[in-house]
Amino acid sequence: MTTQLGVLVVGLASVMAGILDLIWGEFEPAHQPIQAWGDHIPGQTILAYITATCLIVGGAALLWRRTERVGAVVLAIVYGAFTAFWLPRLVTAPSILGYHPNVYIGVLAGLCSQLIVVAALVGTVPINRWIFGLGSIEFGLAHLTGVRENAPLVPTWMPLGRDFWVVLTGIAFVLAGVAILTRVKDVLASQLLAIMFLVFSVIALAPLPIAHPHDHVPWGANAYNLAAIGATWIFASMLRSAGVQSPATGTGAGDSVPGKRANSRPSQPWKSSRYV
Repeated sequence: MTTQLGVLVVGLASVMAGILDLIWGEFEPAHQPIQAWGDHIPGQTILAYITATCLIVGGAALLWRRTERVGAVVLAIVYGAFTAFWLPRLVTAPSILGYHPNVYIGVLAGLCSQLIVVAALVGTVPINRWIFGLGSIEFGLAHLTGVRENAPLVPTWMPLGRDFWVVLTGIAFVLAGVAILTRVKDVLASQLLAIMFLVFSVIALAPLPIAHPHDHVPWGANAYNLAAIGATWIFASMLRSAGVQSPATGTGAGDSVPGKRANSRPSQPWKSSRYV
């Protein structure tokens, strides 16, 4: 059920992102930063329309079992391109903002934010464990080293102050990443990670389009975060399918249990005759 829901959310989020790109006639600059490659890229508007169409077609294909493999590949290519959009900033951002750790952490967090969607769509458990584990740690470090930048996203009505919640979520991201990498309650950690993304959508991101209805970024941020929620749900199901934690042996997802196959079911949702 988790995989089915995760695939549904990624598909719908991708369709939503594509429609938004078509409406604005551009790449969403915060999560699809093609401008990092230059201010005057030939055919950028046409490329934005083509990419938006691919998001819509790929997302829709992902919603039907007969076409979900094609949809997954199409979306993986698109989100892979969005990942590549971040690469120049590893050089340009420090040259402008200074050669500080938090600058590199921020760029890598943006890169990982797209890479986790690619991993959930076409990756395998061993590779995805590293991508989601290190990505979650990266998200946490981005929070902990950028408290001032993230604090405005926290609603003023929440108790204990905005900085408290930024630090708390940063610590939670790091702990989730460590759990995923070390296979200690990794399924639970990935499920809680998805829930944290969901809470972030409801509390921090959902009100932004209301306050800024004519700005592409708040709408795009909501679409992307939904994709991250779905991707994390898919990953949690992949871990559970690879090997459910055994109270008797204490093995985690993906560990081999003597006398049993560690991965008796396929890791990608579209390779199974039914969802988990």
